[in-house]
Amino acid sequence: MSKTTEGEMSFLEHLEVMRWHLLRSIAAIVILALVAFVFKEIVFDKIILAPKEPPFPTNRWLCKLGEILGLERICINQNPFTLQTVKMAEQFSMHIIVSLVAGLVVAFPYVFWEFWRFIVPALYDKEKNTASGAVFFTSLLFILGVLFGYYIISPLSVNFLGNYKVSESVISAPTLRSYVQTITSVVLAAGLVFQLPILVYFLSKVGLVTPGFLKKYRRHSLIVIVTLSAIITPPDVFSQILVALPLMVLYEIGILISRRIMKQQEAEREDYDEPAKAKKKKVFTEEPKAKPKTKPEAEKKEEPTEEPEAEKKEEPTEGPSKDQEEVSTKKPWKRPASETDSKEEDDRDEDDSETENDETKPSE
Repeated sequence: MSKTTEGEMSFLEHLEVMRWHLLRSIAAIVILALVAFVFKEIVFDKIILAPKEPPFPTNRWLCKLGEILGLERICINQNPFTLQTVKMAEQFSMHIIVSLVAGLVVAFPYVFWEFWRFIVPALYDKEKNTASGAVFFTSLLFILGVLFGYYIISPLSVNFLGNYKVSESVISAPTLRSYVQTITSVVLAAGLVFQLPILVYFLSKVGLVTPGFLKKYRRHSLIVIVTLSAIITPPDVFSQILVALPLMVLYEIGILISRRIMKQQEAEREDYDEPAKAKKKKVFTEEPKAKPKTKPEAEKKEEPTEEPEAEKKEEPTEGPSKDQEEVSTKKPWKRPASETDSKEEDDRDEDDSETENDETKPSE
């Protein structure tokens, strides 16, 4: 595939590059999933099934804290329940699902790095510099969210949902599928929720989110967070605060990030506008120069108000003009007379004079 222009790629070439990024990401997930599939005792006994057991760190810490504060209700998961399966292939299918989830969680930094490598060539140099730590901070927040979901939310959710009863006559027998779905959904959801600062950062860069918008809906977000924490925790205030506090801290961090982005954009806008304002001010402070007269305006000012002389000369006059008088006074040209002609003219003159004398004589 040839490039259309220098430095640009065709649509099919972009698809080819994206295909290789996806293949490498999927290969990393599959390899780590195979490792988790092989070490199933560690994955299930030490990680997946651990939050429902009393020796789990969170359960032990809460019990100690309850003894100090005199709150027995926060001592959770002291009576572990057993899980069951109702289908023959359920354990095997859950083994595959848990292995894939473990591979995705562990390979998330590499997967996001491949995704970032695909996007970076389309960014400007300035955008690359501002988002240079995107891979590190995104991976860090995701890992913190997974740990928060696993060590804080999971044991509280397991204790509440596993021991909840609508009636004493109903026997609770959770299945392995329902338990695994609860743990994995809580862990992955917490990892995604901890991406809130990153989401606010990019939305603020685009201009879709502002600090004023986040402050305006702060109360609404508090109600949503408290409601969510009340659903997934036991019915006590301490557990709700334990879950809601980190989420509110993330929301406040998002407000600070958005405010910082807005200040940076205002500073960049001022730096961009200062040269234009200085140039405009310089133009207005300079003395205005007289505009050069254009040729039509100069001709209009030089023209007299009276009619031009050429038009006056062309006007017809009552008497004959000077040239006509000169032409009329000039005698017509005559051929020089010879001697015979001069004699004949003399005779004619004499005859004419005699006739005139006869006419002038009075009649008697």
